[in-house]
Amino acid sequence: MLLCWANYLLFGELTALIWVGLAALSLGVPSLTALAILRHDLYDVDRTTSAVVTWGLLTAGLLAVYSTVSLTGGLALGRGSAVVSAGVTALVAVVLVPAKNRLRRSVDRRFYPVRERALSAVTALEREVHAGRARPEQLEEVLRDALRQPGLRVGFLLPGGTEFHDTAGTPVAGGTEVRLAGRPIGIIDGPCPHEVATASAPLVETVRLRLELRQALGEVEASRGRLLRTGYRERRRLERDLHDGAQSRLVSLGMALRLAQRHLDDGSVDIDGLLDQAVAELGTAVAELRELAHGLRPSSLDDGLGPALESLALRAPVLLDWRLDGRVLPDAVATTAYYVASEAVTNSVKHADATYIGVVVGEDGDGTLRVTIRDDGRGGADPHRGSGLAGLRDRVAALGGMLHITSGPGNGTTVEAVLPCES
Repeated sequence: MLLCWANYLLFGELTALIWVGLAALSLGVPSLTALAILRHDLYDVDRTTSAVVTWGLLTAGLLAVYSTVSLTGGLALGRGSAVVSAGVTALVAVVLVPAKNRLRRSVDRRFYPVRERALSAVTALEREVHAGRARPEQLEEVLRDALRQPGLRVGFLLPGGTEFHDTAGTPVAGGTEVRLAGRPIGIIDGPCPHEVATASAPLVETVRLRLELRQALGEVEASRGRLLRTGYRERRRLERDLHDGAQSRLVSLGMALRLAQRHLDDGSVDIDGLLDQAVAELGTAVAELRELAHGLRPSSLDDGLGPALESLALRAPVLLDWRLDGRVLPDAVATTAYYVASEAVTNSVKHADATYIGVVVGEDGDGTLRVTIRDDGRGGADPHRGSGLAGLRDRVAALGGMLHITSGPGNGTTVEAVLPCES
């Protein structure tokens, strides 16, 4: 058609160009029609055929019923009555709605068997799942058999994710999107009618929630293991530090005092020097014990979270901003919030080359404490590669809170902890 138009536009008379265009038109239309019929999945011609037959039969029935009722009503109430015509039209439309549905199902079984077979299979699987005789994860297998597509795959979108994955965790890309309440929840990679994808939405949502629960349980189990290993490791560290530090100094101090006691009267030992040395050892032991206790719980928290953050800001080589309400927080919440801020600031200084760090701590209206740490560093922080952020996530989860980490390459890092602080 374009060649014919170009011929008239450029030459204004018959040339070989128009014959080429007519030949292509004559050959192309039947060829594409045959292709659509033979390769029904390409243009979904079965669905179109079913719709055409359904509405054709329905239209013929509608005209027959309308003509009969109009003729009868006209003879009874008078010809040319607009009220009668409108009433008959509305009545026929209402009566034919269920008839249309039954007719569509009957036509589908003849002209669109793929969709009808898939819908029946999905409905049967739902019944089996509700009866406890099947699992919703069998949806992929059921669709493969019903649609006769061995390579068909079903992907699920987990909360917080952006990619679709199957039940084994393999990414699934492309295909017919499955939506529930207007939001995407899954995808069917393979030829699949949209009606079948819509009918599969409840099963897809069930599988998606089961996968989310399984993932959450796996994370809880892994968190428990990490907490247990961390507890053992910290216990060994404390035992080693106490043995090599304060314990040895206190033993030495006891021996020095015993020596002073034995030689107190004979003058063979410099008692003053010995006592000065004992006092120095005692001071060193106290300092080491205080440092160990700070590792368990920072002493600056004795005055509240605000002074502890001020102490953290004084020790950090970059600028810190923080805001905190005056409410007294539970000790566990204040300690967790401090460690979140401290670990995030330490990571920003050591690994991100940040020039600015902002710490905002404040109470939300729903009784939770929100701790947000942002920096302008290089980004790319991954909680799965290091033990620091993973330990923070476990610590926050143990308190019943949530930790979110956003760290795009070159866009800085944001660490946000939401902690329940209701007494």
